[in-house]
Amino acid sequence: MGVPAFFRWLSRKYPSIIVNCVEEKAKECNGVKAPIDTSKPNPNEVEFDNLYLDMNGIIHPCTHPEDKPAPKNEDEMMVAIFEYIDRIFNIVRPRRLLYMAIDGVAPRAKMNQQRSRRFRASKEGMEAAEEKQKIRQEILAKGGILPPEEVKERFDSNCITPGTEFMDNLAKCLRYYIADRLNSDPGWKNLTVILSDASAPGEGEHKIMDYIRRQRAQPNHDPNTHHCLCGADADLIMLGLATHEPNFTIIREEFKPNKPKPCALCNQMGHEVKDCQGLPREKQGKHDQFADSLPIAEQEFIFIRLCVLREYLERELTMASLPFTFDFERSVDDWVFMCFFVGNDFLPHLPSLEIREGAIDRLVNIYKNVVHKTGGYLTESGFVNLQRVQMIMLAVGEVEDSIFKKRKDDDDNFKRRQKEKRKRMKRDQPSFIPGGQFSPQALGNRSSPQAISNPRQAAFEMRMHDRQNSTTSSSPNTSLNSDGSPSLAGGIKRKAEDSDSEPEPEDNIRLWETGWKQRYYKNKFDVDASDEKFRRKVVQSYVEGLCWVLRYYYQGCASWNWYYPFHYAPFASDFEGIADMPSDFEKGSKPFKPLEQLMGVFPAASGNFLPPTWRKLMTDPESSIIDFYPEDFAIDLNGKKYAWQGVALLPFVDERRLRAALEEVYPDLTPEESRRNSLGGDVLFVGKHHPLCDFIVEQYKTKSTEPVEIPPELCHGIQGKLTLNENAVLPDQIVESPVPMLRDLAQNSAVSISFKDPQFDEDFVFKAVVLPGAKKPAPVLKPGDWEKTNNDGRPWRPQLGFNRDRKPVHLDQSAFRTLGHTMPRERGMPGMYANAVPLGTYGSPYTRPLLSGQQQIPKLLSNLRPQESWRGPTPLFQQTPQRTAGAAPLLAWNRMLQSQNQYQPSQYQGLGGPVSYPQRPEDRMDRGRQVW
Repeated sequence: MGVPAFFRWLSRKYPSIIVNCVEEKAKECNGVKAPIDTSKPNPNEVEFDNLYLDMNGIIHPCTHPEDKPAPKNEDEMMVAIFEYIDRIFNIVRPRRLLYMAIDGVAPRAKMNQQRSRRFRASKEGMEAAEEKQKIRQEILAKGGILPPEEVKERFDSNCITPGTEFMDNLAKCLRYYIADRLNSDPGWKNLTVILSDASAPGEGEHKIMDYIRRQRAQPNHDPNTHHCLCGADADLIMLGLATHEPNFTIIREEFKPNKPKPCALCNQMGHEVKDCQGLPREKQGKHDQFADSLPIAEQEFIFIRLCVLREYLERELTMASLPFTFDFERSVDDWVFMCFFVGNDFLPHLPSLEIREGAIDRLVNIYKNVVHKTGGYLTESGFVNLQRVQMIMLAVGEVEDSIFKKRKDDDDNFKRRQKEKRKRMKRDQPSFIPGGQFSPQALGNRSSPQAISNPRQAAFEMRMHDRQNSTTSSSPNTSLNSDGSPSLAGGIKRKAEDSDSEPEPEDNIRLWETGWKQRYYKNKFDVDASDEKFRRKVVQSYVEGLCWVLRYYYQGCASWNWYYPFHYAPFASDFEGIADMPSDFEKGSKPFKPLEQLMGVFPAASGNFLPPTWRKLMTDPESSIIDFYPEDFAIDLNGKKYAWQGVALLPFVDERRLRAALEEVYPDLTPEESRRNSLGGDVLFVGKHHPLCDFIVEQYKTKSTEPVEIPPELCHGIQGKLTLNENAVLPDQIVESPVPMLRDLAQNSAVSISFKDPQFDEDFVFKAVVLPGAKKPAPVLKPGDWEKTNNDGRPWRPQLGFNRDRKPVHLDQSAFRTLGHTMPRERGMPGMYANAVPLGTYGSPYTRPLLSGQQQIPKLLSNLRPQESWRGPTPLFQQTPQRTAGAAPLLAWNRMLQSQNQYQPSQYQGLGGPVSYPQRPEDRMDRGRQVW
């Protein structure tokens, strides 16, 4: 959700909601990794029933990671996605359901934000490439040294959109992955797997919520199901609270800001492209080839416990002496609704409400003061009471002027402190720092000092460098001729970065001055503030948006066609007379088709993902919709500092004009493109040990085309309808691998079938209540936790695991002595071991080369558990292929041990270090004779 800093604010205000994940690592024996048995109890001391994956939060970091080298091709991207899912599954270990949801065609309200993101990404990518090329040419012209420019095909992340070939291939790969895991992993033995790929309309997280809502409405649903949702978006917290399920947990990557990145020109650390000077890297020690190579640190995961957040909110929202009965569940819904005012993916936030300024706390305080007058709650099961919302908004409007003035004062104070800090740092900075061999070393570096080589030359270079700096800095406003003499042409304007103040974007609104409302409407909407009719139109559209968003979160998509038709929001003081505004939406609206959505959100630079005649509509000057695809567009900073925070002023797509233009090119679609342009549905997978397997196989034997209801007693209470799938995974049929480096599944026992959620009437209302029979989780917070914050004098550390009474593992004195004797003496004092990363960890966080005379530390590995008879072969993308036709059959584990001396597999740098993957056998005709 578009709420910048929301999670940071939430985790600081309610710190106990966060728990660090406990993850079992794969053990390694003789260079072979033993698969983790996920059927064992969860090491986090909690058992989850259902795991939901918002797949787009997995696809993006696996295809274009920011903290490690990107995959070389699409096949490596798919393998990285498989590994990521494996890791999440290993941490959560669901026992009933795994639901994978990929973003499908989004509602029109979300398409506007998608359009803005993709146009901006295309523009920023082109500008960055042009700036990089310009700086490269300037550096080379001055004699700078840069590594040769790599000719590398840039991965366009815009292909991660429904309707592209990439998403179609991803769905095929995930079907193969699910079948492989159901055949080989013991943790998947009784698991039901549902895949909702990009052909199924709807955002991934909302398809998950729609599934949960519809299952909750069934009589066989277990009200104490423990849900776990994987995703990094802030709106997942709102969605989890909106379910009113007592056991709901979110797992996400731990956010670590300000990760250092090398310069894109010289590949050195410490500066950005715009500051690159093309200087050669200085030799720094014996192993300086690792100086600019950061160790690849494995990303950690955290749990967000919504049951603990509910405890916090219950204490904060409880109100006494109300004229009506207090209902905590209704107050949670109101809290979720108020969070929409500070930003979401469908509406711009109100100008007076900023999350960093405590907007949510301000809204809650106003809510608690006004709710006595409203006579009830703001919302009920996703429907808004506009008369009561009007009272809240007008109360915010009364303090808008003071909010704007305080914002200006805080901003001025911050700039003043920053200016004083820069002056202080400039004053305390030494006038000269020797470099190279004479550069100062950090304290605590116990490595042996390096001998000085050629000190005369080093001293000469330092003198020349000092003289050059003194010449250029003696008169910053004097220009020099080529011979070094002063020029008569006049002074050179001092650069902004050399001054005491940074250049600020011009702010024509000046919200802190009188007349701010008139200037706002004139600059943003090009109308006078006295135009009451237009202001009323803006407010009505915003109120419709609030009702649409809340309905979307609690009931599903109210309208696929509605969207907010302005770039900016009104003021809170404008919400007068909204009680009589209509909040109904047209019924029976349909989503766009995938290729139609691509035409609505893609810039012309990404037209290569579209059919040729469709692509021409984006670039042909004679096209009737050429105005939808501007080559350049303005970005309004809107009071912000950085371009990514601004508003992209793009024209809104006219749906009628777009469809009229596409009618002429629809006949040009190939059968394959027509298939990708159609809307699909969900697919259900089970393994041979699942109680539902025989029932599904029987449906394929009878070849019945009529949908059949799932017997809930065979599928953990899950209900829905099943229909035969044309491209089904069937037992005893080969499942071909879409990834060349992975083998086909020759002994498949899994089965798949089309799945559809239980259907309800369009007017049906899903009640936002705790279900009967649900057990309230035991309280987690203690009295001291209510006041626990990050400001208690010491940093707050998240709890490890769900058991707060767990005793931490520690080393005794004998273990420390063993480490002191074993670690290399060169890296520390005798009997001590350093905290520095061993040299061998660059490229692999688990391996370190042995130094001469050093003994290998014995690995403390527990005995490997023998495999059960049902388990079957090891997952195929962890096997080593065998070419020994006619040899005696080998057990999976013995085969892995024997293969290490027979075959050297390729290495792929995965999340947990190098992972071996087999190559596809070249001779497909020999597959029947291979030993599996």
